[in-house]
Amino acid sequence: MWSALLEILAGIVTGSAGGLCSGLLGVGGGFVMIPLLALLLGFDQHRAQGATLAIMAMPIGLPGIFQYRKKNLSWNLRIVATVAGGFVCGVSIGSLIANQIPQIPLRIGFTTFLLCIAVYGWFRKEHVISDASLPEAKSNLLPAIAIGVIGGMTSGLTGLGGAVVMIPLLIFWFRMTQHQAQFTSLLILFLPIGLPGVIIYYKIQGGLPWWAIGGAVLGFDLGSYFGAKVATGLSGVKLKKFNSLVLLVLAGVMVWKIFNR
Repeated sequence: MWSALLEILAGIVTGSAGGLCSGLLGVGGGFVMIPLLALLLGFDQHRAQGATLAIMAMPIGLPGIFQYRKKNLSWNLRIVATVAGGFVCGVSIGSLIANQIPQIPLRIGFTTFLLCIAVYGWFRKEHVISDASLPEAKSNLLPAIAIGVIGGMTSGLTGLGGAVVMIPLLIFWFRMTQHQAQFTSLLILFLPIGLPGVIIYYKIQGGLPWWAIGGAVLGFDLGSYFGAKVATGLSGVKLKKFNSLVLLVLAGVMVWKIFNR
């Protein structure tokens, strides 16, 4: 009983932090939930990644979406649906590969990935475009499929929501602003697109920590509401730099975990 209660409380803390980052940065929150699950509950990399995928497969983050919608940001249903379709294919492939990689190389790869995204995000220039130009820029759906597959494979391999790569790619290919890309990412991740990956992790790992997952789902929505409220009040430049700083801190936590096994 006490073990289950501890998992629920740790899950609530983890989910609240993940939801805060999700609303603030437009990502699934996995890059903060994975290190926290490892730190608070001692989960190994595979178990933490599987649990995080399960959390993000739930219909979470709706308060964050509402906050972004209040800013009247443009979005495109075809882009959301197409990226989601590509994601479902990619997450299955990534999950199968991840479960064949030993824990330490997987954790090192995860940390390296965070560092690369942080550096890229810090130096990337913010696009300044109007919402009126957005529909025309989104006419080609082939990049959307590619974004979904890449995001899905990243999600399966690392346990992240995939938004850490989808947001930069949405900005690069479709010339979105930081806020538009984050809003689009939240809409995509609201769908249960990570479910194939969850099933693969569940089968290979012999189950998932459902108490911790349940607690995290409870905390996630509250965090996403406040995160999105802050994000919509920040400029795109400040938002992407804050995103990079958070990634660097979490990469540092993962390095500490690697050398303090």
